[in-house]
Amino acid sequence: MSEYKYIIFFLALLIGVPVAVVLAYSSKFWEKIIVFMMMFFTASLAGTINFYSHKDYRGTSRGFEVGIVDLATLVVFFLIIIKPKFKIKWFPPGSLLFFIYYLFSVISLRNSANLLYSEFEVWSMTKMYFYFWVWYNYFIDLEHIQQVIGMLPVIVIYTFLAVVYQKRMGVYQPGGPFPHQNSLSMYFMTLGGIFLALLLEIKTKQITTLWLLGLFGICSFIECLALSRAGIVCYAGCCTVVLFFSFLSRFRTRKILVFILISLVGLAGLLFYADAIYERFAYAPKSSMECRENLAVSAKNMANDKFFGIGLNNFGVKVNAEYPYSKHYLPKGFKEGLVESVYLMIAAETGWLNMFVFIFMLAYFYIINVRNIFRYRDQKILYLPIAIAGGLSALYVQSYLEWVLKQPCNFYQMMFFFAIIISMARIYQQNRKRPAALVEN
Repeated sequence: MSEYKYIIFFLALLIGVPVAVVLAYSSKFWEKIIVFMMMFFTASLAGTINFYSHKDYRGTSRGFEVGIVDLATLVVFFLIIIKPKFKIKWFPPGSLLFFIYYLFSVISLRNSANLLYSEFEVWSMTKMYFYFWVWYNYFIDLEHIQQVIGMLPVIVIYTFLAVVYQKRMGVYQPGGPFPHQNSLSMYFMTLGGIFLALLLEIKTKQITTLWLLGLFGICSFIECLALSRAGIVCYAGCCTVVLFFSFLSRFRTRKILVFILISLVGLAGLLFYADAIYERFAYAPKSSMECRENLAVSAKNMANDKFFGIGLNNFGVKVNAEYPYSKHYLPKGFKEGLVESVYLMIAAETGWLNMFVFIFMLAYFYIINVRNIFRYRDQKILYLPIAIAGGLSALYVQSYLEWVLKQPCNFYQMMFFFAIIISMARIYQQNRKRPAALVEN
């Protein structure tokens, strides 16, 4: 069976990609199909091929993964190269910070106990930057951005059906098409923020308002079904940040009415699912918290031991008893695992300095996005930087509590938002002398 997956992959790469490039170049319809695949398959592992797979390894990357999303991104890359309408920017803003983060991560390989595991993560990081680069160069105007955002309801409905099916089959914490319920929760709290911002900022027909309200409700329902404690709290935080920036940017009486409506619907849903949420918070095992704390100490021990960390994607190796980093809780009953915080994971594997580089990179994009809120305060697309502010706020906080940002689906999504942020900043600068060019019809 393993031979077939290689045959399928190389057929897709050597035949499928060139054919798709020709189709996308000659037809706007096929271009949209490929771009849709580039977005949709961040939410699904369907079609992913894993070379040198180590599925039993407890790490953030377990093989050289190549999925439909990567092939679609490659197609769009070639489209950008050959189509005259795209003006290529080879070095997008923020690239330097990512390259420093990438460089320090690569340097950490000298301390790796298992070099192959580190190479898995290097490959993943390379794909993430490539994904970011392609989106940035594809977004030549606000219309392109709006078209891609318009594809998100398909992901919402598809995931909703998968989650409901799993729930009916008796899965306690369904993950839908995602690798874990925490990944699902992180991905959908940002989508919920987008539909909430749309409800607040865009005056639409009644049927469209009901449609957006339904999408927001589905995202909220998925958050409840996933039963991620950090996710539920961070989702509430995401909505709070969206409300804050929405009222700060421009006050309208309609927003009060929308807010009251959403609050009533949300309260009804919360009451309906209150028992399950309460049990999830109230009866969480104490051993889980103790394990989190012990793994955090192990991570700090690793970061303190090596300036560039113990090796990218090697936490799952060096947390084990034969290494000195977990001696503090061996007498209490040793149980290896992964430290829950992304930030401590980066510090442990690549050093404290690289953790601060990563945090600075996150802050850089966040600040530009907040500037976009005020730049676009008179435009219909204002909802998007407001939604991204809420989504990134929640994502950054949840990353302190859980390591799921390292999952490809969540990292792809973050890089997608980063590309939108700097694309909107670039479009604003290009059109600041021609304000009418920013106005959407």
